[in-house]
Amino acid sequence: MMRVAPITLLALAACDMAEPVAGPVQYRGISTSLLDGDLVRFDVTMTGGSGPEGARAYAECAAAQYALIRGYGFARHLRTNVKEEGGVWTADAVYTISPSLPRGLQTIDAEVVVANCAENGIPTV
Repeated sequence: MMRVAPITLLALAACDMAEPVAGPVQYRGISTSLLDGDLVRFDVTMTGGSGPEGARAYAECAAAQYALIRGYGFARHLRTNVKEEGGVWTADAVYTISPSLPRGLQTIDAEVVVANCAENGIPTV
């Protein structure tokens, strides 16, 4: 009977707990829904990348570009729900868009965010 040293068992256990390596990012699409006036929902789908943070960034890029398309310069983040299933990340996010800087802590300047998205290779609407 072969004996395995305790150190070897610990090393093997650590391999099982390791985080999966992020693969290449594939942005699979954005859908927008105007909920009410300036309230907009964005649904995004992607694989690879940085997981939940990548999905949140993708949704923010969509919101920023949408605000610009509508002639607004700003957006305010209300909520984002992210989930992963079978390696596919989805996020649904809700933002308000406005022509002037809205009140609140989670506001974005649409032009600045869209420029950052372009620099980072994240598509927009």
